[in-house]
Amino acid sequence: MLEQGLYEQVVNTEIKDELRQLPEGSKHVEKIDAAESSAVLTQYLSEVVHKGLDRIAGDDISAQLNLVNKIVDLISQETAQDDLRDFTVDDEGEQLFALLSRDDPMMRIGQKKAKDLPRPETSIVQSSLFTGAVHEPQMFSELKKEIASADRIDMLVSFVKWSGLRLIIDDLQHFADRGGRLRVITTTYMGATDVKAVEALRKLPNTEIRVSYDTERTRLHAKAYMFYRETGFTTAYVGSSNLSNPAMSSGLEWNVKLTTKDMLPTIQKMEATFDSYWNTASFEVYEDGCKERLERALSTTGKANPTSEMQFVFDIQPYPYQQEILDRLQAEREVRGYYRNLVVAATGTGKTLISAFDYRRFCKAFSGSKPRLLFVVHREEILKQSRSAFRAVLKDPNFGELFVGSFKPGSLEHLFISVQILASQKLYDFLPEDYYDFIIVDEFHHAAAPTY
Repeated sequence: MLEQGLYEQVVNTEIKDELRQLPEGSKHVEKIDAAESSAVLTQYLSEVVHKGLDRIAGDDISAQLNLVNKIVDLISQETAQDDLRDFTVDDEGEQLFALLSRDDPMMRIGQKKAKDLPRPETSIVQSSLFTGAVHEPQMFSELKKEIASADRIDMLVSFVKWSGLRLIIDDLQHFADRGGRLRVITTTYMGATDVKAVEALRKLPNTEIRVSYDTERTRLHAKAYMFYRETGFTTAYVGSSNLSNPAMSSGLEWNVKLTTKDMLPTIQKMEATFDSYWNTASFEVYEDGCKERLERALSTTGKANPTSEMQFVFDIQPYPYQQEILDRLQAEREVRGYYRNLVVAATGTGKTLISAFDYRRFCKAFSGSKPRLLFVVHREEILKQSRSAFRAVLKDPNFGELFVGSFKPGSLEHLFISVQILASQKLYDFLPEDYYDFIIVDEFHHAAAPTY
């Protein structure tokens, strides 16, 4: 029996029978969004296949292999994609765990085998949680094994302590010596970073470091370690552990290990966000000759007014890559006369902020007043986040009205509305077609859905 509360559940036959017995007001059901249907149905089918395989599980997995291959064959037939037959599982039922280059000299002389390559104790295809419990591997021991098999590494930590770095510095040295690329972002926040640790990282080959010296506005608390593999089995750790000895060994820290095989969109967002930090002027290149500046910054941090961060008066400026998009938008309008423009950028790179910056620039032509704005998207939480972004960029805590769910606007002039409400209320029937000066449709890949 279905319990009351929130769902995001594909309606199957069993659930449909229950829903038929409920009054209309007690249920909220919508068509699966065409733009999200692949992800939604894949997740649902995964659950069904998992249950089915569990029911025929045994010491002999031939029945499971047979079922999997029937599914692969059916998908290949239904989609008319013969290349999908290459995904048929071999009858031996094996898993590949490692490969060595056939030219590896140590393998050729019999001193190295693929099965001996170090690998993390936790899976590289299933996400997991580290809580610092006694029975779990310590963070630093897992990171050492991740480093040994990574092709490139990104680290985002608010501070770097020598006590933590020394646990893995030899591993990083071997990684860099064999051609691995290491990028590190850190800060001078609270004066916690050790100059010795940053200098040790700087001396590694194939290593780049960027530091935020701005302790007035930058509050980077993120702790993330990303291990990219050309094999496609990328992993990442995100949580509470800075690069310090207690955080890496004995502390009760919580860290989630993510993998591309079960959390690909999250890994992609982490990569995009790291790159956005890396390419902003807020994080400056640390190289030979920067040591004295770092020492000064670390010795003077923590003396600022502690209440200053609570004031909503700072200016938010676009990153260089965002400014490039804004300049191209301006050129499209002023040079080519095109006023319907599509912005495409990776998840986490700030498309909503780009639209807010664009609108802020548009406002300058209205002598200080704010032109009428319509912002359309398909989910309430995205609307709230978007309005917050506009308020921050415009430095106006009262800007914009929500028209979604239980929110009813007092004015239509600066409206953040869901596409469902826009369609059901038919604003376009009673407002002039030129009522809005600036219209933004966010998450526009959903436009393939009939509701748009």
